[in-house]
Amino acid sequence: MTIKDNQHGGENVTNTDAAELSAMVLGLLIGEARYLVHMREIGEVIQVPEVVPVPYTQLWFLGLINAHGNIYGVTNLGTYLSGESEPLGLKSRILLIATSQKINCGFVVPNLLGIRNLSEFELEHTADGELRNGVTHIYRDREDRQWYALDLGSLIREKRFLQIGR
Repeated sequence: MTIKDNQHGGENVTNTDAAELSAMVLGLLIGEARYLVHMREIGEVIQVPEVVPVPYTQLWFLGLINAHGNIYGVTNLGTYLSGESEPLGLKSRILLIATSQKINCGFVVPNLLGIRNLSEFELEHTADGELRNGVTHIYRDREDRQWYALDLGSLIREKRFLQIGR
C-alpha cells in the first residue's frame, strides 16, 4: 500500500482546524496501547523484509532494510516508546517515513488497525507535561477506548532516536 504525502482519500489536507478534524490517520496496536499516526507522515506501509542487524546499536534499532533500492534504518516502535519488546509476526508491518521528512527510516509495528478519520474521535483534555514523548494528543473513540496521537516527525528528531549506538 503506497500513500502519497498530499493525498488523503482524494482531499488535500491543510493546516486549518477543519482539515485537522477530517484528517486521515492510521490506527496501530502496540502491546495494549492504541496509537494514531497521520497519513501525511507515512510514505509507505510494507511487509517486513529481511532486516540486516547492525552491531552495537540500541535494542530498539532493528537494523537496515532495502526498500525499492534505498537503505532504511528500522526501529521497533513499541520498544522505542516503552522499552518493551514485542515479537514480530505475520501482521507486523513497517511504516516508512514520508520523503518530506528527508530521512530514510521506518518503524516496525506489530498490528495495524486500519485507516480512520480523526473526526471519529473525541479529544481528551490533558495537562501540560502529561503527554509521553512523541504523543501530541489523547483521544477517545466511540467505544471509550483511549488512543495516543503520535507525531513521527518529532520522534525522528529526538536526540535519543538519532543516537542509535550503545
